[in-house]
Amino acid sequence: MNIRYTVPEKDDGREIVRILNTEFLVSRQMIKRFKFDGKVELNGVHATVRQRVKTGDILYVELEDRSGDILHPEGIDFLYEDEWYIVVNKPAGIVTHPTHGHLDDSLLTMLSEGTLHPVIRLDRETSGLIIIAKNGYAHNTLSVSGEIQKKYLAVCYGRFENESGTIDRPIARRPGSVMIRDVDPEGKRSVTHYRVLVYDEVNDISLVEFKLETGRCHQIRVHSRYLGHPLAGDGLYGPLSADNPCDKFPAAEVIDKKIGRCALHAYSLRFQDKFSDVERHFESALPEDMRSVWSSAELLDHALGKIL
Repeated sequence: MNIRYTVPEKDDGREIVRILNTEFLVSRQMIKRFKFDGKVELNGVHATVRQRVKTGDILYVELEDRSGDILHPEGIDFLYEDEWYIVVNKPAGIVTHPTHGHLDDSLLTMLSEGTLHPVIRLDRETSGLIIIAKNGYAHNTLSVSGEIQKKYLAVCYGRFENESGTIDRPIARRPGSVMIRDVDPEGKRSVTHYRVLVYDEVNDISLVEFKLETGRCHQIRVHSRYLGHPLAGDGLYGPLSADNPCDKFPAAEVIDKKIGRCALHAYSLRFQDKFSDVERHFESALPEDMRSVWSSAELLDHALGKIL
């Protein structure tokens, strides 16, 4: 990463560390790295981050890029790439981070042998758009000031009582469980907005657009189940799950098997690109596995035509 900054009058007399932290959102942890593998210069001369600047000074900061060469593996669609970050379409079945059992086949390890920083995290079974920063500075900048707006599409069981609404219910980890969450008055506030795009009466499923106001673990899945409309294919919260079984949806046996994973797709991503000073907007088509469970392709395409 490289930053070149002509000091304005408002920053006269300030320490370099303060400018980096407030003007460029460089974290203190990252600033410490400059001592070992970075470069800080003031008017072309080496400087320390505690040095004070004057109006008109030229501040130059350079930090070694640890992201490595970005690979372009088959099956990973790139929608955007520059020196700061990439936007890709993650297929279902791939974990974002390396974890036990997925040290070599996570999204991050597939994209680079270096260090990458996901700005958005998607569950293994969730497909769709994700931002991955190439360094900590880009990650912090996009996370703090990117004003990221994400929208998801999900196949849910049943017909919703209301075509749109907001679920404002706290979520907490279920006692005795590592993975499962529940709506719980003792949990953290969780807010999900939803809009039903179409209902398939033949299969008793709805295509629903979700927009998150908070970002709790499994938030969409938990909130949708709370409304009585679990996601198709959801092995934790769906009608065929061992922990949250429900016999209200007889079509689940066929639909869950057909789709083969939790039917959730991050289809829309909008954010402020502070590096280029523009708003970015990306969209991703509904994957074939989520299309395959509808009784009428025409019905589905008509609904998708309203948003894509």
